[in-house]
Amino acid sequence: MMKKMKYVLVTGGVVSGLGKGVTASSIGLLLKACNLRVTTIKIDPYLNSDAGTMSPFEHGEVYVLDDGGEVDLDLGNYERFLDIKLTRDNNITTGKIYQAVIEKERRGDYLGKTVQVVPHITDAIQEWIERAAMIPVDGQPGPADVCVIELGGTIGDIESMPFIEALGQFSYRVGVGNFCLIHVSLVPVLNAVGEQKTKPTQHSVRGLRGLGLAPNILACRSTLELDENVKMKLSQFCHVQAENIITLYDVPNIWRIPLLLRDQKAHEAIFRVLNLQGTTREPNLKEWTSRADICDMLHEPVRIAMVGKYTGLSDSYLSVIKALLHASVARRKKLVVDWVPACDLENEMAKENPDAYKVAWKLLKGADGILVPGGFGERGVEGKILAAKYAREHRVPFLGICLGMQVAVIEFARSVLGFQDANSTEFDTNTKKPCVIFMPEGSKTHMGGTMRLGSRRTYFQVMDCKSAKLYGNKSFIDERHRHRYEVNPDMVSRLEEAGLSFTGKDETGQRMEIVELPNHPYYIGAQFHPEFKSRPGKPSALFLGLIAAACGQLDALLQGHKLPNGLGTGIPIQKVNVYQNGNVAKFAKIAADGIYTHY
Repeated sequence: MMKKMKYVLVTGGVVSGLGKGVTASSIGLLLKACNLRVTTIKIDPYLNSDAGTMSPFEHGEVYVLDDGGEVDLDLGNYERFLDIKLTRDNNITTGKIYQAVIEKERRGDYLGKTVQVVPHITDAIQEWIERAAMIPVDGQPGPADVCVIELGGTIGDIESMPFIEALGQFSYRVGVGNFCLIHVSLVPVLNAVGEQKTKPTQHSVRGLRGLGLAPNILACRSTLELDENVKMKLSQFCHVQAENIITLYDVPNIWRIPLLLRDQKAHEAIFRVLNLQGTTREPNLKEWTSRADICDMLHEPVRIAMVGKYTGLSDSYLSVIKALLHASVARRKKLVVDWVPACDLENEMAKENPDAYKVAWKLLKGADGILVPGGFGERGVEGKILAAKYAREHRVPFLGICLGMQVAVIEFARSVLGFQDANSTEFDTNTKKPCVIFMPEGSKTHMGGTMRLGSRRTYFQVMDCKSAKLYGNKSFIDERHRHRYEVNPDMVSRLEEAGLSFTGKDETGQRMEIVELPNHPYYIGAQFHPEFKSRPGKPSALFLGLIAAACGQLDALLQGHKLPNGLGTGIPIQKVNVYQNGNVAKFAKIAADGIYTHY
């Protein structure tokens, strides 16, 4: 008989932005540490089909999955905390549900019935949850033991009503012992009184109950731990046992939240509700704890200037910040991000707002490393080009991602090749020197899901380069993409003759994936987004290189990834072909340690 899937639903009340995503990720991690296999689903009640067309100001960054799904940034938290690979079906939106139901109606699947929110939309939601929960996401065969579902928004939002109704029905459908509801709520402290107020949570739980869902566990966000009398009051008014009320109080870094949950025995509360007592072990969070401890103890700073367009909202670059953090903790440095609005570096700003111009340049010049992340649209591009120029000329460690790589190429063409009007056709359709061009596989008329998206393979063209060494001398890597424009292959030979090196290309040799300046301490651009695959215990190679270079540790780091002098004796050799400059180059793989070299 097939074991029944267990479901943990995380909802939020009172205000948005309480940290439901981090709470859901932390719960998943805690359950995983108890030897359970965990998968996750994020429900976003907006009508967009996916997050792809939304501005980062609107909803934070757009996170990209291996299968090319453009999803909510919370799925990035799940992947990082749980070290799993999710699919586009793990993100449910109102748009996706209605689209699926309308397509069925057009096909005639409802046989003349009036199609309504209940039961048709609510059934479609439940079916989607059950289907997505069965997808293996941890590399092992078969479904997980527990599915953590996060319902976006706040209880009472008009958009989430069909989902609340569906989840109420779903809890009855899967039965007692298979469904646990955790409600994340706010317990504010009023300055005038200095007292923890329970009324907002009481109202929120009452609203939830009125919609047919009763919380099993309360996770209360507060600046300090809940007083015992406050817990008793909440227990009384919200009908939740006192031992099932957990405080999510402020901690120095988010890696402490799973430890906070463990210390308050959240896993035991969940196991009581899900009838899992005796089937699991005590949570093993040894490695996680030591990483959180190290993070808190770091004091020697490494300053990275983030030259971007959406610097007003740090969530716009959430994965980039996390990747920088993973790398800096691995190199034992305290990360300091200096936000530099790209527009403020431009010459016009010197006239319009000289103070902002001065501050931006001071931050850029004071940084140990410069990072230009991805982005869309023309605003701030000239500022990004100036940042790349400064990094190149002053030998400051530089990492350009997606558009960041493209601006590095444009700057090189302008400054070194003397092509003053070098540009991307994205910003100047009539440029005489198109360094960056529109890709044939994209669409100019439809915005959603029409880019080069998801995991694609990059082949190293030379092994004796920083990027190949940082990736452990593999002959190829798989990284996630999200872009419409790319380096013009017709310009590549001119750029390479002038000293730029395209060290990574796709299998055709026509798409430029990694660019480096060999005679620079660290100057790398990547067309892909390495930040999406960075994990707390496994930092992204290019971010690790940037941080190491920014604090003078790059040589020491690269020593660990040396190319072998000889192939050794008695080690099995596997011969592989790799595309190099459009031709097949021969490499040999030393199977014992996954290192490649020429043969």
